[in-house]
Amino acid sequence: MLDTIHSPADLRRLELEALPALCGELREFLLNSVSTGGGHFSSNLGTVELTVALHYAFDTPRDKLVWDVGHQAYPHKILTGRREQMSSIRQKDGLAGFPKRSESEYDTFGVGHSSTSISAALGMALAAQQKGEDYQSVAIIGDGAMTAGMAYEALNHAGDLDANLIVILNDNEMSISPNVGALRKYLTRLLSGRMYSTMRESGKKALSHSKSLSKLVKLTEEHMKGMVLPGTLFEEMGFKYYGPIDGHDVEELVRVLENLKSIKGPRLLHVLTQKGKGYEPAEEDPCTYHGVTPFNLKTGLVASAKKSTPTYTQVFGQWLCDMAERDARLVGITPAMREGSGLVEFSERFPTRYFDVGIAEQHAVTLAAGFACEGIKPVVAIYSTFLQRAYDQLLHDVAVQNLPVVFAIDRAGLVGSDGPTHSGNYDLSYLRCIPNMVVMAPTEENECRQMLYTAFQMDCPTAVRYPRGKGIGVVPQTEMQAIPLGKALKLRSGQSVAILLFGSLLAEAQAAATELDATLVNMRFVKPLDKLMIRELAQSHDLLVTLEDNAVMGGAGSAVNEYLHEAGCAVEVLNLGLPDSYIDHAQREEQLAACGLDAQGIVEKINAGYGGRIRIGVTLYPVPQYVTK
Repeated sequence: MLDTIHSPADLRRLELEALPALCGELREFLLNSVSTGGGHFSSNLGTVELTVALHYAFDTPRDKLVWDVGHQAYPHKILTGRREQMSSIRQKDGLAGFPKRSESEYDTFGVGHSSTSISAALGMALAAQQKGEDYQSVAIIGDGAMTAGMAYEALNHAGDLDANLIVILNDNEMSISPNVGALRKYLTRLLSGRMYSTMRESGKKALSHSKSLSKLVKLTEEHMKGMVLPGTLFEEMGFKYYGPIDGHDVEELVRVLENLKSIKGPRLLHVLTQKGKGYEPAEEDPCTYHGVTPFNLKTGLVASAKKSTPTYTQVFGQWLCDMAERDARLVGITPAMREGSGLVEFSERFPTRYFDVGIAEQHAVTLAAGFACEGIKPVVAIYSTFLQRAYDQLLHDVAVQNLPVVFAIDRAGLVGSDGPTHSGNYDLSYLRCIPNMVVMAPTEENECRQMLYTAFQMDCPTAVRYPRGKGIGVVPQTEMQAIPLGKALKLRSGQSVAILLFGSLLAEAQAAATELDATLVNMRFVKPLDKLMIRELAQSHDLLVTLEDNAVMGGAGSAVNEYLHEAGCAVEVLNLGLPDSYIDHAQREEQLAACGLDAQGIVEKINAGYGGRIRIGVTLYPVPQYVTK
């Protein structure tokens, strides 16, 4: 059947009784597709029936489905005309790993960061009112994403407006419990049915003249529902709550969704699903199978790889445990990124000093500020792209008070197949403008370890930003030693051209410097800058080239320009970094080449004459244009 589904319209021509078999085919397709090409896995296996039911019950794309985060949207992509392209997902020029508006009319909202679906779907529901149109707006949000305050802000607003909105709470943290049986199924269908809704509204009208009696009946209804249903919180926020129901019973899902379509106002359907459904290894360990590289479907094993150097994330995780052994004041904080940020071992060895706050970045940062006020030394492990969500707390709660919080910023710069929603291209720009901040960017693994140690010793806010994946293979030393504040390190002496490197592009910079016989300096600190080194290089070289894995605008190169202008140094400068555009998903090496930040691209840009350069000091030229191939 799946081969005949080219759009949801084809799906809706099937008989309801045919849907379980279709779900079986869809799950089989997912198993083969992801095991061959990699991608998000266990979360997608868990939403097969829910996705089929949604597209069957609703008139998509006229009705709007808004997926939260998008980790679970592969079945949605398959059913909306992209089945044949699934082998290209997350690859250069292929399908995006998340819903993307420019990719399909069925992708109503672009996502990647969590907890945005209810707000977006509410905006669409209110837009329908403004335009006088009648379509459904449906937000599909997981229980993890419901830990973020933004989701509750949207729920609170929607309930207050009495908006025509449906929220599907996809709860996959619990198994399908015994109470999701015949009685629960019957109650949900009854409460979402026309007769109950009609009686409820008629009763309200009949009792509207008697406030005391009306209040009594309302309280009685709430208490009766509260005895068997866990939706009191949502009811108090103005939502009609239904469920929980079995999210793998596709026929029952369709029946309930059909009922909900005829009810107006804010509605919330609680659906219970199982991550990894239909594939035993993923059912038993959904976290490991959340995002996978190609693996053997029969054994569940990834192809054996040669023993290699640790990733930056692993370097951080080891440092955190080592530092915690030395200093009992250390606590580790993460906004629901334990595995991704390298905190698994720390959480097991130091459980009372480990704090996972859920998907609540703002809370994580202010929590750290509270710890720091009382003499505790917090380390916030967070992705660059997610720190953006807590910028006000970073600025107002940490920096204004000059509190010693260490920010271990993972996934800085380009992140490969996760694409623009997860790229950490802006942290140098948004961090260096904050007073009291110290910002460091290591070029290799051991330097990362030493910078983390340096940050921990300081009595002010500090940030160490490092890239996704592996470095150049430098083994981190067990010994830890603080790096002198704001001091750069000259790696190579050359002629005429000096490359000022900020961060992870060391291999590319070394190759370019060797070919050009250029001086190469590891700047190490973005803030404070080594101004003496910059002045010395400006006086002894014809051209300074700043190189960073960050946006050129406002980045480390801009900091160098500002100092040279302030100091009146007359020298030509070329700022190399990421362009003023979003970089589509691809392998990180492909992304760097596309931006001209591989070794060949760096050499070509330096040899390209005066295009993109400015002269600092005596004469000022316009802001540099980005040089592309």
